[in-house]
Amino acid sequence: MNKYLDINEEVKAALDAGKPVVALESTIISHGMPYPQNVETAIKVEQIIRENGAVPATIAIIGGRLKAGLTADEIEYFGKKGPEIRKASRRDLAMLCARGEDGACTVTTTMMIAHMAGIKIFATGGIGGVHRGAETTMDISADLEELATTPVMVVCAGCKSILDIGLTLEYLETKGVPVLGFGTEDMPAFYTQKSGFKVDYKVDTPEDLANFFRTHSELGLRGGVLVTNPIPDEYAMDPDVINPAIDCAIEECNRLGIKGKETTPFLLAKVKEITGGDSLDSNIQLVFNNARVAALTAAAMCR
Repeated sequence: MNKYLDINEEVKAALDAGKPVVALESTIISHGMPYPQNVETAIKVEQIIRENGAVPATIAIIGGRLKAGLTADEIEYFGKKGPEIRKASRRDLAMLCARGEDGACTVTTTMMIAHMAGIKIFATGGIGGVHRGAETTMDISADLEELATTPVMVVCAGCKSILDIGLTLEYLETKGVPVLGFGTEDMPAFYTQKSGFKVDYKVDTPEDLANFFRTHSELGLRGGVLVTNPIPDEYAMDPDVINPAIDCAIEECNRLGIKGKETTPFLLAKVKEITGGDSLDSNIQLVFNNARVAALTAAAMCR
């Protein structure tokens, strides 16, 4: 086991007993929404995973230790400290551990630490991807490279719709990452159910997802699997509302010269502001939905 890794007692007991475990990221706590809503949402996501037969393992870096599973007090700490905590991607991991600092885990680092701990499935909101204009900026999320190399199944509502969804799918195809649609042939667009692009395969049940991942692993195929799970219809946003909001946010982002890892938090916050908070409400509901599907799939894997 990695000497920098601490596995929560409940999570370790479940893994040792062959019981289902679902990883969760911590960036949504520190950077996704204000306190105390961030803590309430994180606790609710863990509750949903338990209700659907699995053990939650929220993943973070605290005091230079890689944590697979947080206590309620640690979630509270993360929620209160919020954006003061550094967003940690692959390039940040060694420095944070060396300095004994905190880090909020993105999709990339959550996949890495989950894999170190032996956790096979991870639920999140949306993955990062190829940013609009990447043909000149080269702004491509490290999440895509991690999906190409780390054998974890990621359940999400597609890539964030502030991104270039078509180019993101092209990148994933180049890297050999299977993109599955849970109950759909259409790639979800995070806040909406359809993007106009197709996934590689439609899969209808958690059992089918578990069987696919098992086969993927037994074949010795490199990398992970991306499961795209559409936001429930009652929480989906009207494309005529959300798409202009995204366009407006991107325009302001470009005008202000915001680049790199600050881009996504700025765009999500701006879209929330433009939509009067409706985008955040949708974001929370899609995370709940993804947690449910991930827990059911993890349970099926263990059967």
